Amino acid sequence: MTTPTQDRRGLALVLLAAAQFVVVLDASIVNVALPSIGSDLHFSESNLQWVVNAYVLVFGGFLLLGGRMADLLGRKRVFMAGLVLFGIASLAGGLATSEGMLIAARAVQGLGGALLSPAALSIITTTFPEGSERNKALGVWGAVAGAGGAAGVLLGGVLTDSLGWEWVFFVNTPVTLAAAAVASTLLVESRAESARRHFDTFGAVTVTASLSLLVYTMVRTDANGWGSATTIGLFAVSAALMALFVWWESRSPAPLVPFRIFRLRNLTAANVVGLLTGAALFSMFFFVSLYMQRVLGYSPLKAGISYLPLAVTIIISAGVASQLTTRFGFKPVLVAGMMLIAVGLLLFSGISPNGTFIADVLPASIIAAAGLGFAFVPITIASQTGVRGEDAGLASGLINTAQQIGGAIGLAVLSTIATSRTSDVLSAAHGARSAMPNALTEGFQSAFTAGAAFAIAGVILALVLLRTRGGPVPEPAAEAA
Repeated sequence: MTTPTQDRRGLALVLLAAAQFVVVLDASIVNVALPSIGSDLHFSESNLQWVVNAYVLVFGGFLLLGGRMADLLGRKRVFMAGLVLFGIASLAGGLATSEGMLIAARAVQGLGGALLSPAALSIITTTFPEGSERNKALGVWGAVAGAGGAAGVLLGGVLTDSLGWEWVFFVNTPVTLAAAAVASTLLVESRAESARRHFDTFGAVTVTASLSLLVYTMVRTDANGWGSATTIGLFAVSAALMALFVWWESRSPAPLVPFRIFRLRNLTAANVVGLLTGAALFSMFFFVSLYMQRVLGYSPLKAGISYLPLAVTIIISAGVASQLTTRFGFKPVLVAGMMLIAVGLLLFSGISPNGTFIADVLPASIIAAAGLGFAFVPITIASQTGVRGEDAGLASGLINTAQQIGGAIGLAVLSTIATSRTSDVLSAAHGARSAMPNALTEGFQSAFTAGAAFAIAGVILALVLLRTRGGPVPEPAAEAA
């Protein structure tokens, strides 16, 4: 029989996982609705991508700040503020009547997500003690977060086809506002009581500007090109801002990011591998969707339904991964997960322009999805292991930022590879329309191969950087660098 305290923690986990599900869902749910949005609001082709980019840019740029705000201002408070902001911005997005209004709403949605996501993860790590209980909780977290991307494609197709694109935004509002109301009574407030209340404004401005500019530069490489003066200049400015941030933090009496946290070897390793996981996997959803719709001729709804096996596999594998991590530690589970991701992406690199779902999509997606569950859960556990309670929000913001930045890097790099290969094949065919399916397929094949290379790099770094065990054996609060 469970105690009331255990019941309360279980309900809190459901609430926190549901909030994260909405955040992840919203990164993908809009993709299916983009053609309808563009038509109704008369978007130009160049501006339509900003319905996605505005969310990604602000979300990725403010995650680290959101995590530290949770530590300093109160995790419950920041979580609830993020939920309310996300819900109101979603309502504004559904009611949008112009390009500017919708893009602004998406940016505010990203800010809400950047506040609530690291706050939710830090609440889990401070609620559940390190070891078996936390591993199980993070298994649920990983299953829900991993399935959110696949569910977004499905739900986006259903809502757009049946009710209209506005409902991909409206659906968020009642969920997030209800969650905020429940959180006010269910969650217990926590913050870094021992930390100074001083807020490092200069550090917050420089790191947020650096990360936002980095993500912006990445998402604009398709238009500006990698070798252009604009791209190189923006990268240089982003790097200069990050260098200024590091200089300032090393001298600040109350830094936004205390660099002592990087003395935790497993935390640092988890963030490096998390970045590579994001680079390998985030773009997988993008290219698989394009392959099914532009080569196999699937409707948005049919493409969305095709993600169901992938979503179910993620949920099952994340649950299994939490159990295996408790028994064997996070290193072997993570290495196995990254290897499965590499195998899945290599299978995807063999897709055919005359392919079928059963032969070309299903086997690869199930293997890659199993790898996602096996990788995401131990990465999250490793990133929180040995972290002081006062730094829980910071650690949560770091791993979220690593995965988000990795996703932006991966999509930018792999899109460039795919586009270049497709252009070469079309040039060889003198632009013949009949060559388009084959050209697109070869571009996707090249992108999947490069994604597998990211995953293989993750395997190598996990083997080299992570401590041998970790999961069931608590680490000290700090380790030698």
